[in-house]
Amino acid sequence: MSSTKTLFITGVSSGFGRALAQQALNQGHRVIGTVRNQAAGEAFEALKPGFATACLLDVTDFSAINSTVAALEEEVGPIDVLVNNAGYGHEGVMEESSLEEMRRQFDVNVFGAVAMIKAVLPFMRQRRRGHIINITSMGGFITMPGITYYCGSKFALEGISEALGKEVQPFGIFVTAVAPGSFRTDWAGRSMVRSERSIADYDALFNPIRQARVEKSGKQLGDPQKAAVAMLEIIGSTNPPAHLLLGSDALALVQDKLTTFNEDIKRWENLTRSTDGE
Repeated sequence: MSSTKTLFITGVSSGFGRALAQQALNQGHRVIGTVRNQAAGEAFEALKPGFATACLLDVTDFSAINSTVAALEEEVGPIDVLVNNAGYGHEGVMEESSLEEMRRQFDVNVFGAVAMIKAVLPFMRQRRRGHIINITSMGGFITMPGITYYCGSKFALEGISEALGKEVQPFGIFVTAVAPGSFRTDWAGRSMVRSERSIADYDALFNPIRQARVEKSGKQLGDPQKAAVAMLEIIGSTNPPAHLLLGSDALALVQDKLTTFNEDIKRWENLTRSTDGE
């Protein structure tokens, strides 16, 4: 990064949020990070006193977000970069998973991110500069059985990010959707919410998937610290991308998806064109 910036990162207690905060602090930047309790806040600020500022905030407490952001702008200073990292994975076959679980997944992964953006954006727009980074997932491009709600939430955030980027580009504000593959975070461990099994018809498909995910947790290919370095590189860029994949697994799976999608488009092209009026 070419100059010192203030990053506001949601969810800095672990995972990508913690890794990005540590790397940014190491490079001399100021980081505001949301935490869920006082002890976590004290631990975060101890990383680099005077540069790390903890913010006690739940991103689903929508009524508190605007006033919190306004206070931080006043007390800490202009927020240059918003990183919507807070989120979690829901695992469960859709037919077995309740609507309440879906609402919670979207409240955190989608509505929480949008609420943060809406609070920060007026300040960035007034200054005619800023960068919004939304941590999505390769599950925002590809899908896998057993994480239907999660994929839905990440597809939504990918679309919101891309459209928003076109809306705010005239104001000198960039929006990047960062889509990681499998990384050594708590996503598939303690952070994941799992629905109870109830329909035997899905056993053959889903039981091996659930078991494999548990066994691979903590052993994934991706290194969160290297992901953080990559994110800091795009934050320092004068022309950051609208989308960034992280991890060779994400790259391969998304490329395969696009290849299959293009094949389907070509296969059904005549039918597609047949609906045009004369």
